[in-house]
Amino acid sequence: MQADAWLLELDETPDAGRAAEFAVKFAAGLDTGPLDARERERAAAFVRPVDRALYTAAHLALRTVLGGLLGERPGDLVFTREPCPCCGAPHGRPALAARGTAATAPPPLHFSLSHTRGRVLIATAPVPVGADVELRPGPEAVRDLLSVLHPGERAEVEAVAHPVRRAAAFGRIWARKEAYLKGLGTGLGRATTLDDLSGEPAGWTVDDLDAGPDHHAAVALRSARPATRPPVVHRLSAEALTARTDDPAPSH
Repeated sequence: MQADAWLLELDETPDAGRAAEFAVKFAAGLDTGPLDARERERAAAFVRPVDRALYTAAHLALRTVLGGLLGERPGDLVFTREPCPCCGAPHGRPALAARGTAATAPPPLHFSLSHTRGRVLIATAPVPVGADVELRPGPEAVRDLLSVLHPGERAEVEAVAHPVRRAAAFGRIWARKEAYLKGLGTGLGRATTLDDLSGEPAGWTVDDLDAGPDHHAAVALRSARPATRPPVVHRLSAEALTARTDDPAPSH
């Protein structure tokens, strides 16, 4: 069992202003035709241009990857939400909507999407999967957030004395936690203190990914080791998102 991951690097600079400028310019060159009405509305609702640009790039990347894997045009893909494991309402894991005679069949592919300043991460697998990419927090933020961790996670972070390395330890744990909770379908609707992601929850594999010096990333797969292999990471190019959208997209 194995997940695949796609990483889109929007910019390498740690400077927030330059990264925002790059993201806006990058998104301005994209063909937003494949996005559906809901995605367009969501993008338009962002107040800051950089947030709108990141959302647009991320959702076009998701459609590009899934379209390539399924041999469909990115704009033809239809998304839905699975029931939430916490309450049963339709706001659980995002999923591909089945169509036609397969309307009641399981989804052909599971996926997860995450984005933060400078990075977009997508994971796909034949079983439920979660992906998360995070910008490394500052030492001050870590002090404020330690209380939301499981005691085992908190102990691992607090064992690191140097403030910068402690922030890196927290960022790694948090990316693993969000990937796992997204794989479950609960997101942050499940208490963040319940699960210890300094290791691996029963029945799940969680792998750290290299997303650059200023980011942390992880993929969680509903499959236990040792049968599960680490994710294969593909670099998603900007050219793939600016290609023609009337044909199935390349998978990587």
